Amino acid sequence: MTTTPSAGRTFPHDFVWGAATASYQIEGAVDEDGRGPSIWDTFAATPGRVLDGHTGTVAADHYHRTAADIAMMRELGLDAYRFSLAWPRIQPIGSGAFNQKGLDFYSTLIDDLLEAGIDPVVTMYHWDLPQALEDAGGWPNRETALRFGDYAAKIVETYADRVTVWTTLNEPWCSAYLGYGSGVHAPGRTDGADALAALHHLNLAHGLGGRAVRDILGDTSQLSLTLNLHVARPDDPESAGDLNAARKIDALANRGFLNPVLDGYYPPDLIEDTKEVTDWSFVKPGDLEITHTGLDVLGVNFYSTQRVRTYTGDHARVMADGHGNAAASPWIAADDVEFLVQPGPYTQMGWNVDPTGMTELLVRLSRTYPDLPMMITENGASFADEVAPDGRVHDVERVSYLARHLDAVGQAMDAGADVRGYFVWSLMDNFEWAYGFHRRFGIVRVDYETLERTWKDSAYWYRELLRTDVLPPVEQAAQLA
Repeated sequence: MTTTPSAGRTFPHDFVWGAATASYQIEGAVDEDGRGPSIWDTFAATPGRVLDGHTGTVAADHYHRTAADIAMMRELGLDAYRFSLAWPRIQPIGSGAFNQKGLDFYSTLIDDLLEAGIDPVVTMYHWDLPQALEDAGGWPNRETALRFGDYAAKIVETYADRVTVWTTLNEPWCSAYLGYGSGVHAPGRTDGADALAALHHLNLAHGLGGRAVRDILGDTSQLSLTLNLHVARPDDPESAGDLNAARKIDALANRGFLNPVLDGYYPPDLIEDTKEVTDWSFVKPGDLEITHTGLDVLGVNFYSTQRVRTYTGDHARVMADGHGNAAASPWIAADDVEFLVQPGPYTQMGWNVDPTGMTELLVRLSRTYPDLPMMITENGASFADEVAPDGRVHDVERVSYLARHLDAVGQAMDAGADVRGYFVWSLMDNFEWAYGFHRRFGIVRVDYETLERTWKDSAYWYRELLRTDVLPPVEQAAQLA
């Protein structure tokens, strides 16, 4: 792996530097202080769903360690911290009464962040749907979006005096397609029509949550939506079939979310591609007026790229993509799309490392929506970290990954992309969904036996970047302290 991408690149002094986490992945305390069960509690407790039967019952125990974790963030020099609220901690069954202890937990967290000089960036929903709402139909059920609207209004009203940046949803692609299509994420259902209904109801939920933000905060609001937008490249750019394969993935993964929110319609080609799966009757009159919120800032999550071609049936099919695309696409609208093995290097997740995809995506977005500011709300990598004899975690591969991708962000900014900030994924090691604790993304190591936090070289390197706004040499990371 190349380790010297761009030392010396500078970023604007008002560029927002942050780190990101998600509630189920770090909090633990799943049955404390009135929290109700979520779909991830149920999914993780089901044998065979999560590697080695790991669960988020304790996770990184952030619920009991928030003061120490915020002190760590302050020492890192974070400008902002992106975290999610656990819906079942705040409203245990997703409707009806709210849990005051849950509301108080996040109120204290927000106050302590502000006291530490760190801006809270709140995500309303990061996949931990109250189990009671799943029992009533989950995201394929329109009522779930309506209940989300009620929940959003309550939390915005509660924290509006201290929080201005509100992200409604994190990666609704995963919630819809991995949760209800491929079944590799909670709740583990496998139905293409349900996945597309979930797609729409998540977009509708965003619209209802966005209305709550705008109605309560008015002109001071900063409404955001975080999408894991895809860079799906045709295997042969001269092949009409491969170009069509890339178009199908773009419709499913990108425009199916961007168009209803920013343009007020669903892509006609997506509807045509999926006509044998669903008739889209779940889109009701007036829905697209609700989804069409516009955004004050678009959150972009980026990890890897994809390479696709048309599957002709004359060879063994490749299902190679590590970010769920291969598992998520065939049963919806792309049963003739094949995901190909990408050139390396790879992260421990099996995802290819290609920072050019970051630049390509940001430049494309800036040209399509030239007036829309963006933030990188997740970017990071999992590697097989080990504690060295000197007690340090010398994660040079992660430092290189971050440096190369930050340089890619800088290149996009040079080309005119309006990128306002960057949140590393993740602040600390955590429960990595179906991989349990077998994948570590953090710049801070968590010992899952003792729950001790240890800064990796990447954390020292990131702190130096935040201190100077200048990209440090990768090789310097091991010497920083």
